[in-house]
Amino acid sequence: MKKLQNTLYITQPSVYLSLDGDNIVLLKDEEKLGRMPLHNLESIVAFGYTGASPALMGYCAERNISLMFLTMNGRFLARVIGPSKGNVVLRKKQYLLSEDEQSSARIARNFIIGKIYNHKWMLERMTRDYPLRIDVEQFKEISAHLSSIMLEVRACEELDRLRGLEGQAAVSYNRLFDQMILQQKEDFYFHSRSRRPPLDHVNAMLSLAYTLLAHDTASALEAVGLDAYVGFLHRDRPGRASLALDLMEELRGIVADKFVLSLINKKLVRKEDFVKKENGAVIMTDEARKKFLTAWQSKKQESLTHPYLGEKITWGLVPHAQALLLARHLRNDLDEYPPFLWK
Repeated sequence: MKKLQNTLYITQPSVYLSLDGDNIVLLKDEEKLGRMPLHNLESIVAFGYTGASPALMGYCAERNISLMFLTMNGRFLARVIGPSKGNVVLRKKQYLLSEDEQSSARIARNFIIGKIYNHKWMLERMTRDYPLRIDVEQFKEISAHLSSIMLEVRACEELDRLRGLEGQAAVSYNRLFDQMILQQKEDFYFHSRSRRPPLDHVNAMLSLAYTLLAHDTASALEAVGLDAYVGFLHRDRPGRASLALDLMEELRGIVADKFVLSLINKKLVRKEDFVKKENGAVIMTDEARKKFLTAWQSKKQESLTHPYLGEKITWGLVPHAQALLLARHLRNDLDEYPPFLWK
């Protein structure tokens, strides 16, 4: 159980949620795990819950406390909420800003700054930790290039220009991705990003990691009452969770890429974990996918101190923390959206 801002996150699986007076009580196998007052909560997010009492759901609905249910993998299931109040105002503000390209660019540029900053941090860590196994001069050169792009992004108020700068930074970063693969070089390599379908082992894992991260981010946005399908950098497209793609930009490198690199470099995956189809697509075997998902869930349980909030949370709650901060910015509680800048 973790309280972050005015949201309570319940991350332990198979927990039953009940009401005792004005408190939420957590039960597992009839054992009381914890309780917390409900009077100052705006929402409750439960991962892998067993059930919730009708009394608790009614209490939350009457007091406009959103009660959200997700699977342990972070997939959105349902929300119980009373009469729409603040969420409607929040979504209307989101739609209004999304329609204005300049306003959208001012929000989107912070997503991109977070992405480039975290990519730069990854490169700098490689030069510090593995100076004899990489081309340090090339890493330093591209790190400096990313710094100069960040300065341009910070002043940019045009979406097309912003996308161009993000593209430049991504090309520079991807040039070094193969060097960050330190083990199993014959079987795991990165020449370029291939998506539909992935054409090598690394791209197969990146595609799966990005899909999982997008689901986590979309659920986090749903939990704070935002529309995951209306974005600022990624524009409207039927069936695309554009805001989830926006918010996950700053987490791609530091969460997904770093996770995939760790699996390869620690030899937790092998070439035998992949199958090549007739059309050239490379996919993971069923057993390998289970191993991947288990490791992903384990990573989400690791702790860190959030760089902006200064609170200790798990990696699995980082998308939720960023969604809360974005909602606070849209409500004018924060002058700017603070990106996740990890170091």
